[in-house]
Amino acid sequence: MSRSSRLALVLTVWFPAQATAGDISFNRDVRPILSEYCFACHGLDAKQRKADLRLDIPESAYAERDGGFAVRPGDVAQSDLWQRINSDDPLEMMPPPATKKKLTAAQKETIRQWINQGAPYQKHWAFEVPVKPAVPTATQEAWTRNPIDRFILARLEKEGLAPQPEARRSTLIRRAAFALTGLPPTIQEVAQFEADSSPGAFENMVDRYLKSPRYGEEMARHWLDVARYADTHGLHLDNERTMWAYRDWVIEAFNRNKPFDAFTVEQLAGDLLPHPTRDQLVATGFNRCNVTTSEGGSIESEFVFRYAVDRTSTTVQTWMGLTGGCAVCHDHKYDPLSAKEFYSLYAFFLSSADPAMDRNINTTDPFFKMTTDSQQAALAQAQTAEAEAIRQLEAAAARFEYHDPAEEQTPPRPLPIADVWLDDLFPIGARSNCSSRNASTWTTAAEMLPALGRRSLQQASASKYQDKFEQPLQPLVVPENPRLSVFVRIDRYEPPQSLVLQVDTNHGSHVVAWGESKSHGVAKTDPSWMGEIPESDKWLRFEIPPEKINLKSGAFVNAV
Repeated sequence: MSRSSRLALVLTVWFPAQATAGDISFNRDVRPILSEYCFACHGLDAKQRKADLRLDIPESAYAERDGGFAVRPGDVAQSDLWQRINSDDPLEMMPPPATKKKLTAAQKETIRQWINQGAPYQKHWAFEVPVKPAVPTATQEAWTRNPIDRFILARLEKEGLAPQPEARRSTLIRRAAFALTGLPPTIQEVAQFEADSSPGAFENMVDRYLKSPRYGEEMARHWLDVARYADTHGLHLDNERTMWAYRDWVIEAFNRNKPFDAFTVEQLAGDLLPHPTRDQLVATGFNRCNVTTSEGGSIESEFVFRYAVDRTSTTVQTWMGLTGGCAVCHDHKYDPLSAKEFYSLYAFFLSSADPAMDRNINTTDPFFKMTTDSQQAALAQAQTAEAEAIRQLEAAAARFEYHDPAEEQTPPRPLPIADVWLDDLFPIGARSNCSSRNASTWTTAAEMLPALGRRSLQQASASKYQDKFEQPLQPLVVPENPRLSVFVRIDRYEPPQSLVLQVDTNHGSHVVAWGESKSHGVAKTDPSWMGEIPESDKWLRFEIPPEKINLKSGAFVNAV
């Protein structure tokens, strides 16, 4: 993640250990050949391995077998690998004729050179410690300005080529601008660079782009591809997914030059840090970018498994440079990853808290609500005011003397209690379920609000549309002599044929209906029928007497 004011340092070249200029590199030159032609039968996968021979590790390749060696370092004549790939005998030649694969002359020559120079092995490139190579001697000292130029010049001379003259400044700034911001330079930026006659003109121009917000956007573009970022679920209806906060966090991480260790920890396990900040929670959006579904017929346990596999494979690919998906079914045939190792990491991601079905909504649980700094300040102020109001009420109550109601000559009159079950907020812990693929939406438009409240729930374009709010953490209790009321506004362009209110309690379901006969089993002759569909384009308060809905005092409400 670190960046430098010198673009040349951003492009620093590293070579694996044991690979020097002019040598055959196992990872670069030999491993691709063995992967293509040999590892399927002589690789990591024990179930497919033939003759108990592995060519991906030196311990097995160098070992003596029946007086011979698959690979004899420095001696191709004593190396069975070399003899087999050059054999014409169908019983001896490798790869076997049945595979319909055959090495080219150039590939065979690579194997020969590698064995003759000692057949040095390397670990998978992702596990090799980078080693900075010796800088070549420059034959044209005036042309070079940094160590990278010397490597480029050495390769050009090896190929019999000469370096081109330096590009025009308008070309240089265009290359830098696209590399660092993904955008072409502006006319003003080109003019500023061309007018800068200082020795550090190029470095100054690069610094300006590194300080631009566009730098983080361009760097994040590549990272978000690896993180499989998207603003939709990816399957079935492919509904919207609210993920922009994670995208913005990645952009800001690059612009702030966040250290890579923190960049890693916060994305994989920011919620497990002690007292995680809002940004650290947002960073875990990396683990929420996987494709999800809510398609009918989907098996929950299958998709819990799929989500964990996706997160494991993505993490292995992103941070370890390995393809992990193969190890879902068997030990990896080409990369050093066993099925046991894969599922050891899979166990961590299997503990994620999200449900198997995303419910086709953009706020699938667990969902973190973002607040601005001003909103946080307003919330803190409201909480302080609430605490002060409670303190004043408690102090005022303490000043009154207690009187036993039994001593009063006139018994106190019962006071009616207004208890709001559903308003701008759902009951604590309640979940909402929508029966339509056109998910209901909340609106704060002034013309769509009743006399009380700051938002309302809109339903549209649906047949047998139902919104249900269920399983609150604190049960709603039916009081004495209950009277229910609900605010409804009917759209004149899409008037419903019927309206139904259903309250589920521990005594069963209680239903009232308006409009079309027999809606939800309610006929116009039933006591629970409330009348025809009322007029449209105005907020109406429907009053529901207790005898209409048959709610019992003391019943626990599970859903509305």
